[in-house]
Amino acid sequence: MHTTSLNKFGDLNEGDAFITPGITVSEAQILGFAGLTGDFMPHHTDEKFATDLGFRGRLAHGLLVLGLVDGLKNRSLIQFDVIAALNWDSWRFVGPVYVGDRIDAEITIAGKRLTKSGTRGIVTLDIKVRNQHGEIVQEGKNQLMLAA
Repeated sequence: MHTTSLNKFGDLNEGDAFITPGITVSEAQILGFAGLTGDFMPHHTDEKFATDLGFRGRLAHGLLVLGLVDGLKNRSLIQFDVIAALNWDSWRFVGPVYVGDRIDAEITIAGKRLTKSGTRGIVTLDIKVRNQHGEIVQEGKNQLMLAA
């Protein structure tokens, strides 16, 4: 297994950016997420319902895609020495994600600051999730507390 060093607060600079690995959204993931959350909205589970609304097919749950993005971030070649995840802010569901779509995320260090103690740092990540056509389907910010 390929391992990478953990990036501490001081290793990162505003403007640093990277692309995560990608993942193809599967029917099993959508149905599994519906089962875990109880969200069986027909947009996600009924092909005819979704196409009657004008969509190309069934849609992945927005929160499923957000969860997949967090996983992609956490298995990237760039690893953060995370103490705690603090928040997801201003997250927007911009476009649909369908069964079979492949997503990845562009992550940019948008800001950083030391905590009052100076022993930890807060990093703000700007995240843009794209499908296989390069279209942004979700975007927002994620704040992490890192070892300084």
